[in-house]
Amino acid sequence: MSDFIERITAYIHWALFLLLEALSGFLLFQYNHYQGSVWFTQANSVAAQVHEWEAYVLSYLRMPTENAALTQRNIMLQYNNDVLRHELADLRADSSFTQQAQTRILSGMTLIPARVVDNSVRQKDNMLVINVGSNDGVQPEMGVVSGTGVVGIVSQVTPHYALVMSVLNSHSSISCRLRGTEYFGYMKWKGGRTLRASMDEVPRHARIKKGDVVETSGFSSVFPPGIFLGKVAEIHNSSDGMAYELEILLSTDIANIRHVNVINNHNKEELDSLLAQ
Repeated sequence: MSDFIERITAYIHWALFLLLEALSGFLLFQYNHYQGSVWFTQANSVAAQVHEWEAYVLSYLRMPTENAALTQRNIMLQYNNDVLRHELADLRADSSFTQQAQTRILSGMTLIPARVVDNSVRQKDNMLVINVGSNDGVQPEMGVVSGTGVVGIVSQVTPHYALVMSVLNSHSSISCRLRGTEYFGYMKWKGGRTLRASMDEVPRHARIKKGDVVETSGFSSVFPPGIFLGKVAEIHNSSDGMAYELEILLSTDIANIRHVNVINNHNKEELDSLLAQ
C-alpha cells in the first residue's frame, strides 16, 4: 500500500500539469471566438483526414471480395445483355414483320378490338371469352387475330361477349399454306403442347424445310390469305406414307394472349353464298 502511495505522489505533479493544461485549453477555446473557430476547423479537418484514411484502408482490405462480386455482376449483366439482344432480334425478325404484314393484309377490313376475359389451354377443346359481342358488330364465324397471328374463330355471341374457339381446340381446322407456294392443307391441334399444331396432307413432292412460314390460305371467308400461323418445326411422314405431316411451331402463345381483334370481313356473306352454291 505504501508503494502505491509513493508512486502516486511521484507522478502527481505531471497529472496536475496535464489537468491544468486541458482546463486552460477548454477555457481558451470556449470563451474566445477566434480561437474556438480555428480549433473547430482544424479538428474537423483532422477528423475528416482520419476518416478518409480509415475508408481507404478498409476498402483495400475488402478489395478481393468486391472484385469477386463485381466479376460475378459483370457476368450476369453480360448474360442478360445477350439474352435481351437475342430476344430483341427475334421480335424484330418475327413480330414486327408479322404485325406490319398483317396490318397491310387487314387494311381493307374492319377490326374490332377486344380483351380476353377468360381463357383455357389445358382442355381438349379450349375456348376464349372476349369482351365484345353482337352490340359491337361481332357475329359467329368471324376470325380473331392478335399482333402475332391467328387466335381462333368466334363460336357464339351475346350482346356484350363472344365465345371464341381457339386454335387449341380439337375441332379447329384452319385452311393454311406454305408461304411462297401453293401447297395448302389444314392446321389442326391434336392436344398436348400449347405451342405446337400440325398441318396434314402436304404432297410428297413439295420442297419443305424447317423454318418455312405457314400462313392462312384465304380459301375461306374467315381469314384473308397471308395471316401468320407459325413455322415448320418438324417434318414427318403421314400414316399411309403418301404425304407429309408438318409439325408447326405456333406464332401466337394462346396461354398469354390478352388483347385481340375480331375481323369483320364486309364481303363475308357474299363469299359464303358463292361457296355454298
